Amino acid sequence: MTGFFLLAYGLSWLAWLPYMLSEDGLAVFRFRYPSVLGTSQFLGVMPGAYLGPIFSAYLMTRLLEGRPGVRRWLRAFLRWRAGARWYLLALAGVPAIMVTATFALPGAAGALSLPAAPAVLAFLPMLLVQLVTTGLAEEPGWREYALPRVQQRYGPMAGALILGPLWAGWHLPLFLTGWRMGASALGTVVEFLLFTLVLNIVVTWLFNSTRESLPVVMLFHANINNFGSVLWPAFFPAIPVLDSRYLVGLIGFGALALVIVVATRGRLGYRRMETCANAGQRYGAAADIC
Repeated sequence: MTGFFLLAYGLSWLAWLPYMLSEDGLAVFRFRYPSVLGTSQFLGVMPGAYLGPIFSAYLMTRLLEGRPGVRRWLRAFLRWRAGARWYLLALAGVPAIMVTATFALPGAAGALSLPAAPAVLAFLPMLLVQLVTTGLAEEPGWREYALPRVQQRYGPMAGALILGPLWAGWHLPLFLTGWRMGASALGTVVEFLLFTLVLNIVVTWLFNSTRESLPVVMLFHANINNFGSVLWPAFFPAIPVLDSRYLVGLIGFGALALVIVVATRGRLGYRRMETCANAGQRYGAAADIC
């Protein structure tokens, strides 16, 4: 497990270093990344994102479990059979939670407006973009590879509290780039860390409750990013996006996480604790888990 986290951090942070030092970040070097779809993040962020969680998961699986392990890991990408209610949560629940949570902010009720047509039309195409960027780059690593192993060793609640900060910390160098440089630095970073911690509890519950459906958690994660960047600002144009979106997520998903923890008594939908022998059959070398 330690090898996965070291690889995910090291490969991503190394790949992000030129972006951090460019004019899109700290401006140490006098060059700027080309813009794709109106942002430099595709070329500045995504190479490091793909080299991090997903590639590290593949590499660790290949090294420790060989080709059979890689085939098992790849089959998770097709584990789409989950109840319709989980897809409904990923698609409709995310907007409902974020819009409702926004009303906790001062003046939000008066700031609500109907989104303009361009934002509505851009929602589905950008959701697909988020699926093949954020969802694909992160979830096969953090959830499909790391989460079952962390839960196996520490249990669901402790596992979620361990993985959450590790998932959040992986993003930290991006706060020195155009990814979030426009936000109020320290306050936004703290809100992001707390938001990611509570969100990881929700995603852990979703992953467990859908019998480890990778497509569902990819869609859920992608829709949070997509709604937060496309439609949420269109619903609340007077609210500063960079300084408020993580606070809204912390309020909304924090409340949901609290309900989930109480309702499941901290089990987060985790149905069983496998023996080391059974875990070895699913994840490869049992010694890496037990």
